[in-house]
Amino acid sequence: MSATGFRYGGGFAADLPAPIPRWAGLPRLNFVGGHNDPGQIPVEALAEAAGAVLRREGRSLAIYNLAQGPLGYEGLRDFVADKLRRHRGIACTRDDVMITSGSGQGIELVSRVMLSPGDTVLMEDLTYGGAITRHKRVGARVVGVEVDADGMRPEALSAALAALAGQGIRPKYIYTIPTIQNPTGSIMPLERRQRILAIAREHGVAIFEDECYADLIWSGAAPPALHALDPSQVIHIGSFSKSLAPALRLGYVVADWSVLSQLAACKNDGGTGALDQMVAAEYFSRHFDDHIAGLSKVLEAKLAVMVAAVEQEFGTAAELWTPKGGIFLWITLPDAVDVRKLVKPAAAAGLAFNPGPEWCCTPERAKSSLRLCFALPDEQQIRDGVATLARICREQTGIPAQSANVRHIA
Repeated sequence: MSATGFRYGGGFAADLPAPIPRWAGLPRLNFVGGHNDPGQIPVEALAEAAGAVLRREGRSLAIYNLAQGPLGYEGLRDFVADKLRRHRGIACTRDDVMITSGSGQGIELVSRVMLSPGDTVLMEDLTYGGAITRHKRVGARVVGVEVDADGMRPEALSAALAALAGQGIRPKYIYTIPTIQNPTGSIMPLERRQRILAIAREHGVAIFEDECYADLIWSGAAPPALHALDPSQVIHIGSFSKSLAPALRLGYVVADWSVLSQLAACKNDGGTGALDQMVAAEYFSRHFDDHIAGLSKVLEAKLAVMVAAVEQEFGTAAELWTPKGGIFLWITLPDAVDVRKLVKPAAAAGLAFNPGPEWCCTPERAKSSLRLCFALPDEQQIRDGVATLARICREQTGIPAQSANVRHIA
């Protein structure tokens, strides 16, 4: 042992992620992650729900999984089954639902159960960065499929599957976010959903459907979930992180029992937080539709503020993928801009954003794109943050040449 103390560095496992810095708090202008609007957390109603359910069922906290088995709290699974039937067209019962610690755990469990190192997974080329990293962590090969304003392109999927078949490879599954796609915010039309299913069926490939943001749609209703169209072929996950609170780590998986039973066997965490499940079920069983309507209205108004700010500060230099719901705005800047070079100067100015390459299976294709979360900041912070981002981008790249009606000459 040295005079400076024991050193652990040489004892760590190989291939670990970079260590995190000590927590220094959130940036002043924070557009990263999946945070939500603090004003929309129903604090008093959640407190009432907690009191009611604890008085009624609190003694069951003495037993792992509330003595209700590894799939989770029955009250929450009943609610999920009812919600999915009413809003996503999925016919299921609580016995088809497993509660997870967020949708991220659902992704980890599905990838663990379905994949071995070297297996191939198809994804939308623009997709959830956490899904990319989780799949690569288990040794999977990730192949991106081109997207447009309606989500994954069927022609591109057919071409990717044919190319892989020519190499003797059949992917284990197709991971897709058809409803409020992350990061683009698109909703896949019904006809395209049917085509995607038919193509997957033709090649004997399962589909892994992530509907983390499907509760937050601005107007109308999305087409039925892929799982609703073919329950045997599709594994479905969802989340309460965006519809209620991200710090309540609650998500769910719906799948055929042959899959669900194997997922439950691998979920060896002692159970997702029971009190979280009980409170969410108690609150949402009474207030879900009203809560979602109110939250969506607030988020849509914040999006309008962000779109107006981007148009004012960036003008025609920014291409906006205006979402149909959710909490993110995807922006593409001219090819001359590499957003990765903006991250450090933005951080120095108290601004954080998600660079596009982190949300793309082929990172260089998204080097000029970025994702902004509009849910957490208030409207003035949105305006200030976009103006700060435009200033930094102009200082680093000369783009945009004009912002806020002011022409900037290099």
